[in-house]
Amino acid sequence: DDSLAHLFLFSLTMVVFLIAVSGNTLTILLICADPRLHTPMYLLLSQLSLMDLLHVSTTIPKMATNYLSGQKLISFVVCATQHFLYLTLGGAECLLLAFMSYDRYVAICHPLRYTVLMSRKVTLTMAAMSWLGASLNSLIYTASLMHFPFCGPRQIHHFYCEFPAVLKLVCGDITVYEATVYISTLFLLLLPILLISTSYVFILHRVIQMHAAGSKRNAFATCSSHFTVVSLSYGACIFSYMRPRSQRTPLQDKVGSVFYSIITPTLNPLIYALRNKDIAKALRKVLVRELITQRSQV
Repeated sequence: DDSLAHLFLFSLTMVVFLIAVSGNTLTILLICADPRLHTPMYLLLSQLSLMDLLHVSTTIPKMATNYLSGQKLISFVVCATQHFLYLTLGGAECLLLAFMSYDRYVAICHPLRYTVLMSRKVTLTMAAMSWLGASLNSLIYTASLMHFPFCGPRQIHHFYCEFPAVLKLVCGDITVYEATVYISTLFLLLLPILLISTSYVFILHRVIQMHAAGSKRNAFATCSSHFTVVSLSYGACIFSYMRPRSQRTPLQDKVGSVFYSIITPTLNPLIYALRNKDIAKALRKVLVRELITQRSQV
C-alpha cells in the first residue's frame, strides 16, 4: 500500500522488462541478419528468444501497470488470456529445449550426417511441434480451469494469473482435475528431461573419446549455454509445479514464478551472447558496420 514502494517496484520491473526485450530482440535480429547463423541451432535459438520475448510481454506490462496505478485489478477474460499465454510459452520452451539438446547431440555425435538429420524441414517441424503441443495443452488447462465456479473474495495472491494461485479460488471439487494436471505436467517435464539427459550422456561419452583438446573445448562450448538455460528453466518449473499442493506457500509460488517467467527470459539472451562465439561475432560485426557507416557520414 506504500506509494513509494509501488514506484520502486514499477521502476525495477520496467528495467528488467527493457533488458529482456532488448536482449531477446537483438538475438532474433542478429540471427536473421547474419547468413552464417542460418543454421538449425540458431533457428531454434531464435524461437527460444521469441518465446522469452512473448513470455515477459505477457506478465510484466500488466504487473508494472498495477504497481504504477496502485489498482490491482484484472478482468476474467484478461486473466484467462494471460493464463493461456504463459502456460503456452512455458510449455513450448520446455519442448524446444529438448529439441535443442537433440540438435547438439547430432552435431557432436554425428557431424557428417548433421545436414540430413537436422534439415530445414526437420528443424521447422521441431519448432512447430513445440508451439502446437504447448498451445493444445494450455488450451485444455485454461478452458477446464475457467469452467469451474469461483467463490468468495476473488483475490489472486500473485502478481499475475498463475495456475496454482487461480486454482486456490475454485470452490468446487478439483481433485480429479488437479491429479490430471499433475500427471500431464509430469509427462510434459519428465519426457523432455529424459531426452535432454540421454542426449547429454551420449555427448559426454563422445567428448571423452575425443583426443584433441580443441575439439573437447568446442564441444563443451556449444553445450554450456544450452545446459545453463535448461538448468534455470526446468529447475524453476519443477519447483513451481511438481510439489504437492499441501507443501506450497504463496511466497514460494511467487519466487518460483519470478525465476521462470521473468529472470530466466531475461538471462537467456545474456547467457548465449556471453558464452556463444558466433553470437558475439555477429554482434561485433553489426557494431563495426554501424561505426563505419557513422564515420563515413561524418
